[in-house]
Amino acid sequence: MSSQKLFSAFFLQLILAILVLGVANVQCLKKDFYKKTCPAAEYIVRKTTAQYISKAPTLAAPLLRMHFHDCFVRGCDGSVLLNSTKKNQAEKDAIPNLSLRGYHVIDAVKTAVEKKCPGVVSCTDILALVARDAVSMINGPYWKVPTGRRDGKVSIALEALTNLPPPFANITQLKSMFGSKGLSVKDLVVLSGGHTIGTSHCSSFTNRLYNFTGKGDTDPSLDPKYVIHLKKKCKAGDVKTLVEMDPGSFKTFDEDYYTLVAKKRGLFESDAALLNDAQTRKYVKVQAVSHGRSFGKDFAASMVKMGKIGVLTGKAGEIRKYCAFVNK
Repeated sequence: MSSQKLFSAFFLQLILAILVLGVANVQCLKKDFYKKTCPAAEYIVRKTTAQYISKAPTLAAPLLRMHFHDCFVRGCDGSVLLNSTKKNQAEKDAIPNLSLRGYHVIDAVKTAVEKKCPGVVSCTDILALVARDAVSMINGPYWKVPTGRRDGKVSIALEALTNLPPPFANITQLKSMFGSKGLSVKDLVVLSGGHTIGTSHCSSFTNRLYNFTGKGDTDPSLDPKYVIHLKKKCKAGDVKTLVEMDPGSFKTFDEDYYTLVAKKRGLFESDAALLNDAQTRKYVKVQAVSHGRSFGKDFAASMVKMGKIGVLTGKAGEIRKYCAFVNK
């Protein structure tokens, strides 16, 4: 057998081993994973989360986004929660994550869970549960979160830059980035619906208003009347002002996002991009016309699927004592 054939055979075996390992890790996740080791875990998570969301419902959006950003970089392993060190800049300090907030909620939940069951529940599972609970508390769907994830020990800022879909991504880039995580085109358009809650800094979309192609023009895919409205809120170069993603209901999880996108009023280029593919465009229009008939159910299913990306289970990783630090 030639060396080329030997290499090909070895490479194929390596790929198969990686796939088998990934499937095995996902299969280790299960509902009520902590039923025997910490039966009150999910109750404690929900109770503590409610104490924050009841006072500040706007925290739901960044907590949901935090879970998304965690899973898209190194898989769902809590790496987004780790602090930078003198020798390493962590994901949370990468540009796409600088606007994340709600870490104090995760820390409060972890403290409460540790008090009851020390060293049992991972920060990664807590983040997945908090994201679910926060969404459900602002009129969103509720889904059973398979648990059993363990915490990673590595967090690299550069990986956030290369793995997180940017607000200026086109539909080809979005499909590729979601596909690389094992998510379908439907998952892409469904999870984009998370933009129904939260706010964005003007800097994430002002190029669409003032200098789309470098000639001082506006993005033709954005409703001209909406451009006028947004220009009143965001001046060129504004990096501080926050704008509602879903004006009028940015604190409530609903289907209005799709109505806005269908009217060419999606805030990001990545929102507008959903109208540039037959499958995503159809989903947008169906949800807009039917007032989100299947959105809640679809979102729940896609969140469960996303929550299984690259998980660490069994003896891999660790159960962090403090979410911002690896164990000593």
